[in-house]
Amino acid sequence: MSPLLRGSFGSPYTYIARCASTQLLLAPEAQEGAFAITDEQTAGRGRLGRRWHAPAATSILCSLALRPPHPVARWPELSLVAGEACAEAIGGITGVATAIKPPNDVLIGARKLAGILAEARDGRVVLGIGINVNVTADALREQAGTGAISLLAETGLRHDRAALLVAVLEHLERRYSAWRAGLSSP
Repeated sequence: MSPLLRGSFGSPYTYIARCASTQLLLAPEAQEGAFAITDEQTAGRGRLGRRWHAPAATSILCSLALRPPHPVARWPELSLVAGEACAEAIGGITGVATAIKPPNDVLIGARKLAGILAEARDGRVVLGIGINVNVTADALREQAGTGAISLLAETGLRHDRAALLVAVLEHLERRYSAWRAGLSSP
């Protein structure tokens, strides 16, 4: 995967096949752009401690370290910056129309496709991103009550997770750079 990455986000790159949460794979001293990804999380979570589960090798489950120059009071804006980047990347790669539900969800219609978890600690923000890519409709039904959708369930087509991840990181780096420069604000 790392040879596909073109920007500064994703370096250094850590891949672990299965872990509790990618949020825990980035050390406190990790540089901006450090990135961790897994095929399966055993203790993935979203905002307010909600559980985020996806069958192995079906989703994008990753975290990115950022060191924002703005005051801590502005750091919550990064959830929306990341959500918009995910929505753009998903639309560009798949053609699927998405919407943002502030502060941290990407939806198809009224169903959740992706979530962002921005956690500030150790002088940095760790952005956790989860996107349901190739989760089957049956697996989504097993999570009754979650209101989740996947790209596979929406389109009937399997999607290349690596290509989508590269697009997400490219859009996120561009949007984050604009946010850092004060050119945009959510």
